[in-house]
Amino acid sequence: MDPHETRKGLLFGAAAFTFWGLAPLYWKLLGAVSSSELLAHRLLWALPILWLLVHLRGQGADLRQALAVGKTRWTLAKTTVLIGSNWFLFLWAIEVERVLEASLGYFITPLFSVFLGFVVLGERPRRVQWFSILVAAAGVLVLVVRLGSLPWIALLLAFSFGLYGLLRKTVQAGPIAGLTFEVSLLSPAALCYLLHLFQRGETGFLRLGPTTDLLLLAAGPVTVLPLVWFTHGARRLPLATLGLLQYLAPSLQFLLAVFVFGEPFTPSHFLAFSLIWSALALYTGEAIYQHRQRASAAMM
Repeated sequence: MDPHETRKGLLFGAAAFTFWGLAPLYWKLLGAVSSSELLAHRLLWALPILWLLVHLRGQGADLRQALAVGKTRWTLAKTTVLIGSNWFLFLWAIEVERVLEASLGYFITPLFSVFLGFVVLGERPRRVQWFSILVAAAGVLVLVVRLGSLPWIALLLAFSFGLYGLLRKTVQAGPIAGLTFEVSLLSPAALCYLLHLFQRGETGFLRLGPTTDLLLLAAGPVTVLPLVWFTHGARRLPLATLGLLQYLAPSLQFLLAVFVFGEPFTPSHFLAFSLIWSALALYTGEAIYQHRQRASAAMM
């Protein structure tokens, strides 16, 4: 692989995951706007940017071809529900000051994806992967037993995003084209909801001042820009490297939750996160080892 292309891939990938990790700072600036309205603005203002990208990249024909298949349309309809739910839950977690739990969800997503592959696709996780899943499950159990509550935000975020990734692998539509379809499907409902809020005088848009209006309009670029960076990085990087970079986002969310937003971080949280981080270290280390083994075998 060209070292120059690899460096570009690292920059794009790191930019995407860093942006996603710091995104709670942006959404916190819109604390006077409900999470449901934020989701509606996110969908509405992302739509024209996505369609512009599809046009500029010449992906219109590919998108139409993919949607001509009934099975593909049905799968993308399901991924639309999953990504919409995931976005809303993340925004709501920020609104109710549970960013720490949201970061936990994105930490365990890779392990949850392995588990989904076993349950849905019949894949056989390797021993280290099974052990990693069990260690992560022990971390979640610590929170349940010692704090007396299920971290349901984390679990739902991991489930929705893990299943979303699993389903998106089965359709012949790229990240931008697929997301364009999903946002297009949700946007009419988002527009109707915003009009409803506007008629009732309850919308933040055009009511809370020009700064809020500009921040809401920025929801489109904030949604699309890191995805574009991610696609550029994914094309240039090995999966093992991309897998390591993905932990940047929940790590930054974790740091923001504890040191910027002042969310409680108890000894029970420390024990649970330590178990989950250990599970991720095992999982990632094993994945890198397997990648190097395959690369060595291919060179022989």
